[in-house]
Amino acid sequence: MEPPSIDKLSILYQSADFLVLNKHWDIRIDSKMWYEQLTVQGQLKHQFPELADPDTYYGFRFCHQLDFSTSGALCVAFSKAAAAKAYACFKDRLVTKAYLAVVRGHVSVDKVTINCAIGKNTTEGLTHMMCTEGTQGCQNPKPSQTELIVLQRGLYSGDPVTKVLLQPLTGRTHQLRVHCSSLGHPIVGDFTYSFKTDSEPYRMMLHAYYLQIPIEGQPIEVTASDPFTPAIDSKWEPRQSVNSLALIIEGLRARSLRAVTSGSPAPPSQGPAQPSEETEEQREMCVEWLNEWAVS
Repeated sequence: MEPPSIDKLSILYQSADFLVLNKHWDIRIDSKMWYEQLTVQGQLKHQFPELADPDTYYGFRFCHQLDFSTSGALCVAFSKAAAAKAYACFKDRLVTKAYLAVVRGHVSVDKVTINCAIGKNTTEGLTHMMCTEGTQGCQNPKPSQTELIVLQRGLYSGDPVTKVLLQPLTGRTHQLRVHCSSLGHPIVGDFTYSFKTDSEPYRMMLHAYYLQIPIEGQPIEVTASDPFTPAIDSKWEPRQSVNSLALIIEGLRARSLRAVTSGSPAPPSQGPAQPSEETEEQREMCVEWLNEWAVS
């Protein structure tokens, strides 16, 4: 993937109400720093200036969040009404998200469900991090669950690594990074959760690969192409293939369809959104919602 620039925005899906883009790694969704102009919001304003809404918290309504270092599928709603429909799917846990990652070491089992509660790290010098329950200084841990499926085992720059698919079943801050680290297999290039030791790779190897939001009348389903292949990064050498990515995604798609079919109906429409400015309380709720889904 080429370096990010203000005029290079990779679009995976677009309708009158939504847009899904393939976010570049090492770029923020938004920044209040005047000197940080290259953000996803900046890219959107450059390409779609007529759609920017100055009354919103971010300028654009991001339906979920990806970390600075994480690449992949990111959904944007163009109106309050559209954002409300997406929010209902997240609230009812009908959204399916799957990530690709390359982690340190060879994961010994082919599939594992990680059940480790995650809380805020209050230890001095580590307050920017999350932690698992039982860790010294771990505050207010909440139940967290991630499914990990091994795709390939191999080498990266000669060191043993495993390519995995991660499905977050809850939405805690840094969930995937914390859960992989808790297994003893931190994500390659994760400088923070390797405690500042893994600095050699050009990026953190975490990518939002698959996103399905079953919005009534206009369901969204996208994949953001796999960046972790030898053709893209010659340092990655697969040695053993374990599970098929295509088959796993087909299984997730079928499971999601069953959940939507058997789930509660969407709440009735409240009519068109009024063009009033968002209140501070609404903005705080927006930020809280986004933080709950900052799983990467």
